[in-house]
Amino acid sequence: MNFHTRKWIKPQDLNPNRSLFGGRLLEWIDEEAALYAIIQLENPRTVTKYISEIDFKASAREGDIVEIGLEPVKFGTASLTLKCEVRNKMTRETIITIDKIVMVGLDENGNAKPHGKTQIEYVKNRLEHP
Repeated sequence: MNFHTRKWIKPQDLNPNRSLFGGRLLEWIDEEAALYAIIQLENPRTVTKYISEIDFKASAREGDIVEIGLEPVKFGTASLTLKCEVRNKMTRETIITIDKIVMVGLDENGNAKPHGKTQIEYVKNRLEHP
């Protein structure tokens, strides 16, 4: 799994228990999944369709640094399915896992738009081809 983004836990990210608010973490995951899928599907109209069961394994506290990892699982006709893990950067302890996040590329009318992709592409490889 590639860990693309790091977040520093600040006071505004905390719940009443003074640990990381789950909703804030899910916001970060959703944004990271969207950015990843937009780049892979080459479609800025990519949206979240489905997020499977969320399993909180540990919490994070103010001052901790967490990193968000995503891994592609499957390409559908208009979708990309990812799995996610968030861990504490310093301790490597897993904070949350999500087995399935489905992102779907849409056309200008909001309908699913086939993308023709079958594997992960890297921007550098796209630039090398005429």
